[in-house]
Amino acid sequence: MRTATYFFIFLNLSLALFEEPAVYPLPFLATSVLEVLCLLVFLGRLTHFAKVTLHNVFWKDTKNICIMVAILLSLTDLAIYGILKLYDVRSIRWSRIMRPIFLINFAESRQIRRAFRSIRNTLPEITYVFLLFMFSLLMFSLMALKLFGERNLQTAEGLPYFRNYLEIVFDLYVLVTTANSPDVMMPAFDFSSWYALFFIAFVIVNTYIFMSLFLAVVYNNYKKHLKVMPGGACD
Repeated sequence: MRTATYFFIFLNLSLALFEEPAVYPLPFLATSVLEVLCLLVFLGRLTHFAKVTLHNVFWKDTKNICIMVAILLSLTDLAIYGILKLYDVRSIRWSRIMRPIFLINFAESRQIRRAFRSIRNTLPEITYVFLLFMFSLLMFSLMALKLFGERNLQTAEGLPYFRNYLEIVFDLYVLVTTANSPDVMMPAFDFSSWYALFFIAFVIVNTYIFMSLFLAVVYNNYKKHLKVMPGGACD
């Protein structure tokens, strides 16, 4: 039963590869039949679970309610999408974002729920470090606007360089990952090599200090919640 449940959960999640817009597109009828099959299997598994569980216990379990609501909404969305497609009306499958609910809420997924709850309990405790990081990012972006905004610099593509605050925030956010390094600093470096000190300071503070601190806080808090959570706490 566990293997069959995981198989159909995997099949349901993998439909995103074949539904429009798709990596490997399949006809709508094929993907809809597979999705209905998966939902029927989930409904059957839930019905089986209801028959071996006390009535009051079953209906008080929020996991079962989540699964039932996800099945109902998925079928409703599928029906609406199919009707609109018949009339050549473009729409989106908004119920796709609900598919991970089946992975988390079935009784076979205790370890996944345990990890999920640990992540959820960790989030409030890393908020302060994240806010400090965002404050540093916003301050560096403001300094970049003051340093380069009035220099009339241009990128290699001929676009304005560091003149819009929100674009600066995004570019420096990407620089934290070093994905756009050193391209992001080259217009300023070509104007004056001393401007490289600004980007060096930014990388040291945000990439090496804040990201290391952020990772340490996430790891320590996640490990703490994973240890203190009893084996049956996820049920």
